[in-house]
Amino acid sequence: MTDPRRARRLLTSDPGRAHQIPQNDGPFDLPDSPDAWDRHAHLRRDAHVLDVGRSTDGSQTFELVPPTTPGAPDRDATRQRTARAAGGDDADPAVEGAQPGPAFVPTTSRRYGFGVVVLTMGKRPDDLRRGLDSLLAQRGVDLDILCVGNGWEPTDLPDGVRSLALPQNLGIPAGRNEGVPHVSGEFLFFLDDDAWLPDETTLMRMAQLMRTQPRIGLVQPRVVDPERDDAPTRWIPRLRKGSSEHSSNVFSVWEGAVALQRRAFDECGGWPAPFWYAHEGIELAWRIWDAGYQVWYMGDLSVAHPVIDPKRHDEYVFMNARNRVWLARRNLPFPFSWAYVGSWTLVQMLRWRSKSDQLRPWFEGWRAGWRDDPWAEDEPHRKLSGRGLLAMSMNGRPPVV
Repeated sequence: MTDPRRARRLLTSDPGRAHQIPQNDGPFDLPDSPDAWDRHAHLRRDAHVLDVGRSTDGSQTFELVPPTTPGAPDRDATRQRTARAAGGDDADPAVEGAQPGPAFVPTTSRRYGFGVVVLTMGKRPDDLRRGLDSLLAQRGVDLDILCVGNGWEPTDLPDGVRSLALPQNLGIPAGRNEGVPHVSGEFLFFLDDDAWLPDETTLMRMAQLMRTQPRIGLVQPRVVDPERDDAPTRWIPRLRKGSSEHSSNVFSVWEGAVALQRRAFDECGGWPAPFWYAHEGIELAWRIWDAGYQVWYMGDLSVAHPVIDPKRHDEYVFMNARNRVWLARRNLPFPFSWAYVGSWTLVQMLRWRSKSDQLRPWFEGWRAGWRDDPWAEDEPHRKLSGRGLLAMSMNGRPPVV
């Protein structure tokens, strides 16, 4: 009798094999004994397998999702397979007339644990509730959700969501950091109060990617506005923007919805607390690379956020310039620090050469970046290592622009 596993097509996520399309059509060569099945060896080489629950007849349903590695062949349709619960004569596919039994019982049936931090100032209650409801609807994950009130006491939260009230507004990066010690989980997820997850498997898919490719320490999904088709290119964290659906390594992130391995967050030191807001996603990405991980833009998975024209008020312009200088002072050794500040100063002057009203607060922030202390009290003064600088450079983005 033909082994039913031989009917499965291989969905490769190995960059080295992605271009070899004929080889991608082979079978899963999984061992007969589920106990001998090596999740890491097979999944990392072959496919992402998602446990999406049980069907009405008691069988466990798994889904093979397309790879997200750049260059891998696109697969529009996902494939579903079922594995009967262990036990009983019908579990043996070799018995004539029996229903196909468990081709494998992967350890991916273990659910993924997320500590979730949702930061809010309480000014968008309807948006906040939408985001929290989208979290509670997630499948295949165990969530420890904390709503952090940045200077206020969160109220009217749904069941399953805890609250933490900060006595004063600490700024966005520091506020996120305050929530982390109060949540548990193998992974962390940060969500802004005006963002939400339009798909019920969003967190599960990001966790699956990081567990099967443990070098990936941070994942940023594609950002979309479901009511518009003109998503701003600033949501694509690359110099060469390209298609928003193209996945790749990146060296900055849009901070409104990101997932991390908990250990990667701990090793990199968290969000840069003194920044208040602006460019904290750049430092976090740099620190993740420096800790020995990759930062991945997952273009085939989306989160939702309304398109809002960023207000170019004086405070925003000031923070933009000050934090550019602080990025260099906090992270880059000489001469990288001077090259980074110099290149961005030139870029900004060219962009705003006819906008003197914006250049004035920008240069005020630039001067404050050199004058003021960029580190928080008791924060260790450590710059990126040579290993981190080399890793970023070898992957296409030396930190000079």
